[in-house]
Amino acid sequence: MKYLNILMVLILCCSCSSINVNYDYERGTDFSSYTTYNYLEHMQTGIAELDEKRFFRAMDITLQSKGLKFSEEPDLIIDVKSVVYESQSGNSVGIGVGGGRGALGGGVSMGIPVGSPKLTREIEVNFIDAKKDVLIWQAISKAPYREGETPSAREKNMQELVVRIFEKYPPKTRK
Repeated sequence: MKYLNILMVLILCCSCSSINVNYDYERGTDFSSYTTYNYLEHMQTGIAELDEKRFFRAMDITLQSKGLKFSEEPDLIIDVKSVVYESQSGNSVGIGVGGGRGALGGGVSMGIPVGSPKLTREIEVNFIDAKKDVLIWQAISKAPYREGETPSAREKNMQELVVRIFEKYPPKTRK
């Protein structure tokens, strides 16, 4: 019974995940040939300094678990860009007026947004081949952004975000 409760909580957490990640990569790339990485020098991430440290710490752990090593002479150069923007709530109320007589009728309706705008953080992670200077892999994530979270909540959110971003790295190549 205990394991069933834990399983239900995990399923609920995964199904409620609102992190959306889109991937793209250069076809024909042999990702197994990339073993080392480093970050783009003088990168302007757009992430607050403490969150940036959390993000890169989580990235280092995740990349190293995938067999990549940090190096001063890397195979991959990683560039990260981020932006936070407002998006409207998906909730709205519809109001309509209409009338008619016989076979003729007409009406007018409109939707009024309900609720305050939501903040969304978009993070773009680019992997660049250091020797060829070409983009080989890209992930763009969109996740809710909440201001005023505790440091531990921010840490947890960054770890969860990084895990989702690298969920499909390296891409599976079809033969």
